[in-house]
Amino acid sequence: MKLLRQPIALLPLSAPFVVGAIALSASGLAQAGTERARVVSSTPLYETVSVPREVCRAEQVLVSGRTSGAGAVMGGIAGGAMGNAIGGGSGRAIATVVGLIGGAVIGDRIEGRQPDRYETVQRCQTEYVSEQRPAGYNVVYEYAGRQYTMQTAQAPGRFVQVDVTPRQYDRGYGRQQPRHPHNPYGY
Repeated sequence: MKLLRQPIALLPLSAPFVVGAIALSASGLAQAGTERARVVSSTPLYETVSVPREVCRAEQVLVSGRTSGAGAVMGGIAGGAMGNAIGGGSGRAIATVVGLIGGAVIGDRIEGRQPDRYETVQRCQTEYVSEQRPAGYNVVYEYAGRQYTMQTAQAPGRFVQVDVTPRQYDRGYGRQQPRHPHNPYGY
């Protein structure tokens, strides 16, 4: 009977230790999640990009005078008709061709060449211009009494959501130890 009374007598003294041990072991089972963190500062980031632009300019260019070709056509028709009327027999075809060529040359000279003139033409080319464009924000935030830095695509506002993953501390010394894949004990 004494054996039964001894463990019962120790139970009230050991209860705080058992509850503390359960609480400590449960704290190691904390789950990862997201938390709100207060933004301390936010600085915009910019990137320099090269942007193509089409730039057009009006230029004066010299255009040499030309003939319209109407004088050569009219002269060719008249010369061909005259050669056809003059020639006879098998020589008629040769006279028609000679009259056509001669009439075209004479008609072109009678029409004359137009004078040289300046025309305005538009010339375009692609030029590249550097521009500063927003690329995101450097954000300093405070979580659990410490400051951290992150980058965001948009302006963060007063608070940011941060992913929190609990880590196991090494032997109770209070400093976090990175775990090496080949040495799970951290030393």
